[in-house]
Amino acid sequence: MHHRTAPAHHRAAPPAARRPAALVAVGHGSRDPRARAALLRLLDRVRELRPGLDVRLAHIELNAPLLDETLAGLAAEGREAVLVPLLFAPGHHVTHDLPAAVAAAPGLRARVAAPLGAHPLLAEALAGRLAEAGWTPGERDRRTTGVVLAAAGSRDPRSGAETRRIAALLGERLGVPVVPAYASAAAPTVPEAVAALAARGRHRVAVASCFTAPGLFAARAAAHAPWIAAAPLGAHPALARLVLHRHDRALAAAVPARELTAV
Repeated sequence: MHHRTAPAHHRAAPPAARRPAALVAVGHGSRDPRARAALLRLLDRVRELRPGLDVRLAHIELNAPLLDETLAGLAAEGREAVLVPLLFAPGHHVTHDLPAAVAAAPGLRARVAAPLGAHPLLAEALAGRLAEAGWTPGERDRRTTGVVLAAAGSRDPRSGAETRRIAALLGERLGVPVVPAYASAAAPTVPEAVAALAARGRHRVAVASCFTAPGLFAARAAAHAPWIAAAPLGAHPALARLVLHRHDRALAAAVPARELTAV
């Protein structure tokens, strides 16, 4: 029996081209009014690097737009999303809050990227902010110079391990010891880290700010700097490139797009 091919006008139309997934950059949220503005400037840099990419900002708490609202809007549009945490290490927000937000948006096709984490681009951004603050130690000064890497802190042991890896990368770049310190939930504090460096003969201590935006934690860390304190990373070009790198890695993961994925 011969099967005739259906006339062209009776064939099913090809599916409409799917719009690319939106990049949803997820900040924690802050009561400091400068924080949201800093993240918006960062995302402007991301858009400059990737024209045409739909880039949206969302917050876990405190600031609009909230993550739940952003994801509900994308689900209503029938869009896919890649959530990029503007956080530096695994912790409760990355491992619990973001997956829970995706699960609460029925029908949303989404992936969760890895946190920014230990990466040469992050070390580049941290070193750049230190240079802007006046980091210029010569070879002689390096014997008495050290850096405290100030981070938010978490009770999740994976967070501390990742922060130590970031400190090691920065130390390799700068050629001086870098000691991680935490604003909450973990030890040492910034003053304790400063004291530990002083006990090793490192009295010229700078504080590097492992924060995306101004806020209470960043301000407290800077206040304890014996020498110079770097500004939060904000819209540093290397941080914008790192956001895109995490987005691209998540998209490249060989997992169905409709499934929530941590990569």
